[in-house]
Amino acid sequence: MRLLIVEDDNDIAEMLADYLTSKGFAIDIAKDGAEADSILEMFPFDIVILDIMLPKMNGYELIKKLRQQDNDIPVLMLTARDSIEDKINGLELGADDYLVKPFHMTELHARLLALLRRSKGKAKNHIKVGRLELDLSKQNAIWKDKQLTLSAREYSLLEFFALNSGGFYTRDNLLEHVWAGEDSINPRTVDTYILYLRRKLGNDAIKTVRGLGYSFTG
Repeated sequence: MRLLIVEDDNDIAEMLADYLTSKGFAIDIAKDGAEADSILEMFPFDIVILDIMLPKMNGYELIKKLRQQDNDIPVLMLTARDSIEDKINGLELGADDYLVKPFHMTELHARLLALLRRSKGKAKNHIKVGRLELDLSKQNAIWKDKQLTLSAREYSLLEFFALNSGGFYTRDNLLEHVWAGEDSINPRTVDTYILYLRRKLGNDAIKTVRGLGYSFTG
């Protein structure tokens, strides 16, 4: 899943990026609201972590603009401002959740998973798509009742398919969501990881349609 961190404190941004990368997220960072606005216009994201006190365009202004554009991407506001009025303002402008600094990384991760599930129409961290079962919080995958051994990238790709089942995704789509921020990646790398997953799941688990891309059949 591709996540944008909008945070002007470099230490916090890097701390978040390191932790969430370890949890399988593909991370981009914006240092101010205007930069985030530009990035969100150019690239697709699955979720945003948004600070409030930002240069150029603050978090309130950015979330308001996103919702006025009918952009319904899940947004978690992460801020030191902890008054009830601040929380209400953020939520009324369209934020999906609000977490006050300081915070525990495990809580942040749990809240992000909850927002992702909700945006994909899933009620639990444990999801089932056909013969596949995923535990999003533990990053475990079971295929036909047997535990899968997956690399971090294989799991991230499979998780994207599971949370977005039923659609077709081109190499570029998958690069944008699973390999975000890695400009030197050859698009054919996607094909390689599809091959790895097919070896573990069977050739019928992921369908290829010329002109449309890949689809997970489960």
